[in-house]
Formats: sequence, structure tokens, C-alpha cells
Amino acid sequence: MISYTTFRLTNGLRVVHNYDPSTAMVAVDLLYDTGARDEDPDMTGIAHLMEHLMFAGSANAPDFDAVIEKAGGSDNAWTSNDFTNFYEVAPAVNFETLIFLEADRMKSLSLSQRNLDIQRAVVIEEFKQTHLSRPYGDLEHHLREMLFTNHPYSHPTIGKSVGQLERFYLTDLLKFYSEGYSPANAVLAISGNVTYETARRAVEKWFGPLEGGSPRRRTYPPEPLQEAPRRKVVKGPVPHARIVIAFPMSGYNGPFYREADLITDILASGNSSRFYRRLVMGSPLFITADASITGSEEPGHLRLQAQLSDFSKEALIEAEEILVSQARQLCHVSSSDHPDGVTSRELERAKNRHASQTAFGLVTCPDRALALALAEMHGEDINRFEEGYAAVTLDSVTEAARRIFDLRRASTLIYLPS
Repeated sequence: MISYTTFRLTNGLRVVHNYDPSTAMVAVDLLYDTGARDEDPDMTGIAHLMEHLMFAGSANAPDFDAVIEKAGGSDNAWTSNDFTNFYEVAPAVNFETLIFLEADRMKSLSLSQRNLDIQRAVVIEEFKQTHLSRPYGDLEHHLREMLFTNHPYSHPTIGKSVGQLERFYLTDLLKFYSEGYSPANAVLAISGNVTYETARRAVEKWFGPLEGGSPRRRTYPPEPLQEAPRRKVVKGPVPHARIVIAFPMSGYNGPFYREADLITDILASGNSSRFYRRLVMGSPLFITADASITGSEEPGHLRLQAQLSDFSKEALIEAEEILVSQARQLCHVSSSDHPDGVTSRELERAKNRHASQTAFGLVTCPDRALALALAEMHGEDINRFEEGYAAVTLDSVTEAARRIFDLRRASTLIYLPS
């Protein structure tokens, strides 16, 4: 059990506090309900660029990282299609410094043309290294363009192109900052050797005077239901053929979300999984085989993915058939009629694996702070998180598999060596 307390400031900031006297450190995690899905289609990548600019200094802390280092701490951040997250870890005695820094850049970030030019160059170089120069780096671009026709999930967080990143004006960043970076649009989580009284006093002192702003209101249309299979073949300087087959599924905590999560564990998590035993170890065609869910807030996909030793037409057809047939075996409970159906032992192993991963993910104060922030953002009790997974049954897994692995809604991307 994780002991925690929540409170909300009058400006809308939600705060979660966990007191841990066993450590000398404290972690501060600030989660903003803003991400790549909130971008204009012609300004993709702005959320990730904004994340970089949040380290460019603020009115009372011109060098953010220097203050963190002087306090004996470290910091980092990440951006997804759904959220932007900032976190710091430092000796608990310097806790108030972390709160001051986060409040100052929420209120008065130094958004100048010079800072924009510097960080834009950094992000463009990152784009080139991770998506243009790396083998399979643009796979996510090709896949998302095929999967989404209306929804802003149609592009990865890095953005659609370098060209769009080059066209941002300072006014574009100021607008995105003012709309997304406010107390009413954020959750602050604190975990470590800081008492509730000390934490609340510091939060009210530094965040209390800030104007609340408004929570994100999203008005884009939902993605229409896919009615027919989609297929795309691309070529690039890659060593092996890669195949990805994606099936639509619900967003976070939607119908059969937990079942889909456990299905991917049964298929591809660990050396006892089906894909590892039957495909990687059992077939010379498969170099790797994996299954995953996007885990997005709004409807996402369950993906089957493999890297192949052969990219002949016959091999590609065979690999696709094997991946789908292995997944569709989970549409049935194991029996004499369906000997390869899902077993109670497999489901129990997947549940135990998930429970242990959740528990290990709460050991350190930075991990605990992030988990608490996400739980508060979702309106969940972190101590009851595993109850939903424990309630999954063989029947609900097979029903989920039948609904998800619908071949009429499969999207297949084949990435071939050029």
C-alpha cells in the first residue's frame, strides 16, 4: 500500500503527496494534460519543442539546470501524444527549490527568439538522428499515417517533418504555452522525505499565486471506425524486413483495455511467451517477434510485430499468416476442440507479471511520483490499480481477442530493405 494525500489549490492545481522517511531524497513530478494530440495539423512537433523550451530558463531562474545541479539534483522530461511530464530528484532538504523552479517556469518562462532558435536546432538534429538516419526510424510515421485518417494521433510526437519545425514562429510557442501550461491543466506529485505540512506550505507559497488558466478542451472529431483492411509497403536502408500488423482497440481503461494488455504479455512477454517459444526459437524465419498496445488515452491499437530473416514474397505471406494465427488462437479457451487456446496458467502468469512490474515500478520515489501523478490525472486510486487486472477472466480474454483480432480492421505495414 502506498500512503498518499491529495489536495487541490483554488487555481485548479491538483497535488498528490507521498511521505517516505526511508529516503533522504525527494522527487517532484509535474504532469501536464497537453501533448502532441493538441497540436495544429500544420504545426506538429510543437509540444515536444515546447518541452525543450521549458528548460531555457524563467524570470527568476535564467539557468534551470544550473540551479538543479547546485541543489544536488537531476531533472528530465518527456512528451507523448497525450501528456508532457517534467521531473526532478534532489536531497529532501532542497525540496522547496524544486517547487520554486517548477512554479516559476509555469508562470514566467523565458520564451525568446534566441531560445527558440537554439532549441529548434536541437530538436531538428534529434529528428534527423532518430527518425531520418536510424534504420526503421520513420516506421512510426508511415504506420500512424495509415492508422489514423482524422485523429491527431496520425503523427508521432517528434512531428511530421523537419519542414514544419522550421516554420514555427515565437507567437506559436507563446500560444501553445499559454493554453497548456497552467495550474488547471496539471497534476503535481511529490514523493520522498518531505512531510505533508512542509509540502503543502511550499506548494501554496509558490503555486498558489499563479492564475489558474483553463483545462484542455479537445474538439477534434473522433477517428471513424475502420471498415476495411489497410496495407502499405515501404523500403529503406534497413538490414531485415519488418512487418507490423495493427488492430484497433479502446483507449486507456476503455472496454477490454486490460485484457488487451494481458494478451500482449501472453503472446510476447518473456522467454515463456508464445511468440518467443514458437516463432523466435521455433522458426528460422523470425529474428524477433513482439506484441504491444499503444496505451494511449484515446482509442489506439494492439500491434503484432516481427523482424524476418527472409523478405521474399512467400516469406512475407507466411510470416503474416503465422502472426495472425498465433494471435487468433487466443479467441478460444484451451480445450480438446481448441488445444492451442489460452490457458488459465498463461493468464495467471500474465497477471502475476503485471502485478510484479507494477510493484517494482513503485520502489523509488521518482517512479512513485510519476505513478501517483498519472493515477490522479486518471482519477484512480493507485492502491486499487491491480484490482481491474485481477478481475480479468479467461472468458473476457477470449472475447477481447475475438473483438480485437478482426481481420477486416487489420492494418499491415511491411518495411523492406531497399
